[in-house]
Amino acid sequence: MRFRILDAAVPGERAAWLEAWGRWPEREPMAHPGYVSLLAREGDRAVAALAEEENAAILMPLVLRPLAAEPWAAPREGAWDATTPYGYGGPFAWGDGWLEEGAFWRAYDRFCREARVVCTFARLSVFAGQLARTWPGRIAARGPNVVVSLAGGAGAARARYDRDLPRRLRRAAREGLTAEVDPAGARLDAFCAVYGHTMERRGAAAWYRFPRTFFERLVAALPGQVAFVHVLQEGRVVSSELALVSAHHVYSFLGGTDAAAFRAYPDELLKDATVAWAAGAGKRAYVLGGGKDGGEGLLRHKRWFAPPEGVVPFRTAHLVHDEVAYHALARRRAAVEAATGLPWKPDREFFPLYRA
Repeated sequence: MRFRILDAAVPGERAAWLEAWGRWPEREPMAHPGYVSLLAREGDRAVAALAEEENAAILMPLVLRPLAAEPWAAPREGAWDATTPYGYGGPFAWGDGWLEEGAFWRAYDRFCREARVVCTFARLSVFAGQLARTWPGRIAARGPNVVVSLAGGAGAARARYDRDLPRRLRRAAREGLTAEVDPAGARLDAFCAVYGHTMERRGAAAWYRFPRTFFERLVAALPGQVAFVHVLQEGRVVSSELALVSAHHVYSFLGGTDAAAFRAYPDELLKDATVAWAAGAGKRAYVLGGGKDGGEGLLRHKRWFAPPEGVVPFRTAHLVHDEVAYHALARRRAAVEAATGLPWKPDREFFPLYRA
């Protein structure tokens, strides 16, 4: 087995990462070096752990985060931690050959110990068949996600909708709403306006308030792997979503809706249009993601597009490489927070605990 850590900032290593990604039949955008680089903060490293054997491979995209960047870190802190980039990730595996997963994990743990990577956190793909069979640490269920099956085409997917959805779609049509797919980002200004309006309305954290340049770079880095879907009313975009596109799947990524248009059900029309477009492109599933359940909550809204079997578990994976350093960081965080007069009471289920 050949094991390498590839850094997206090193041209030759980025090329090797991209070449391996291109050989993967699934080609998920969240494992692309361009995507991982864009989702990394200043000071982070976008890397991938790549293991290759004849006719088999494992690719695990990661963001290495310097703990020195945290306000509670010790002076000259030299440790890091690793996380998958925003979205769905994990150790992706493919091929019809044989690769010893134990050897992969031993090589990865050796790298982490040498590079002072304290722990690894992964948000796992909702398609379990994409992943390596083993994870040497803990795996935790974090809640349901909604995946719309496109088996049988758009008509079959629509036949599985909640019975209230057709009424809402008819209302959208009566209100004069129309939908269009924009693969090149021709209406990027309109998307940014609706997205910014939505983030402001929701009081979103600063991390989600991406500038226009982020979307420009994403479109440039992932040609053919992104598409915008817009809903228009009287020629004006009132709802818009950026979807990520892989060989077999479409993912709801970032988007928003003008609150003034809510009563016309633009989001329902947008998702229905995405179902039709994705099915027509031969995709197998449209991933809507998760959310809080109950009432008119986001998760309930997403459930309307899929039957009960379309609700799948979302899981995270945890792995500690240096137990001593891990617990020392948690004690350090507690001491710094206590010194401010605001005792730290972390959620013990949060991983890594020192970031809770």
